[in-house]
Amino acid sequence: MLELYLDSANLADIENLSHALPLAGVTTNPTIMAASGMSVNRLLPAMTEILGDEARFHVQVISNTADNIIAEAHKLHELPFDIVVKIPAHTAGLSAIKQLKKDGVPLLATAIYNLQQGMLAALNGADYLAPYVNRIDHLGVDGIQVVGDLQSFINQYQLPSKLLVASFKNVHQVLQVLSHGVRAVTLPIDIARQFLTTPATDTAVEKFSQDWHAAFADRLSYED
Repeated sequence: MLELYLDSANLADIENLSHALPLAGVTTNPTIMAASGMSVNRLLPAMTEILGDEARFHVQVISNTADNIIAEAHKLHELPFDIVVKIPAHTAGLSAIKQLKKDGVPLLATAIYNLQQGMLAALNGADYLAPYVNRIDHLGVDGIQVVGDLQSFINQYQLPSKLLVASFKNVHQVLQVLSHGVRAVTLPIDIARQFLTTPATDTAVEKFSQDWHAAFADRLSYED
């Protein structure tokens, strides 16, 4: 089952897009949260009202030392929502992931820029791995290839980790990572809107409408 998320904390955008997109939930990070001006305790109830009780929220820690990350992750885990705790895949984060996995906290290793980061996070027990496709490209490395290699690593060693790929510049990148068997993606609002925009379809629908109204005026298809 493919999981589709919005990478946003803008409630108006989330509500608008939720009517057409089959959303599993929302991903956030400290930058996104800061832009919203809302704390987790305000934001998650509001998003639950929009998406329903089954929605999953990926919420990132602010702490940067292993001990503090662990403590913050437990606090987030105690909240009455389906929360996956996002932890950066640096040294302190990997240490925290290894411990938190033993404690049964759902985890996402985020800010993955290379294959080895993803490998270590998966082996330490992260439930989700978030490679940043477009940001990897900006480093002069093929982000799609990194995603493909990481998915192959997971498949080869039959690891339970699931890629939740982030950082896209266009729809084509999203479709490319999905072709590698990726099972979750998170879309920024602009890319989500691009998914719902097909000018050729709009043109066809307008032609259908013109032809119908020319023949039958304002009658509907089931009316005599």
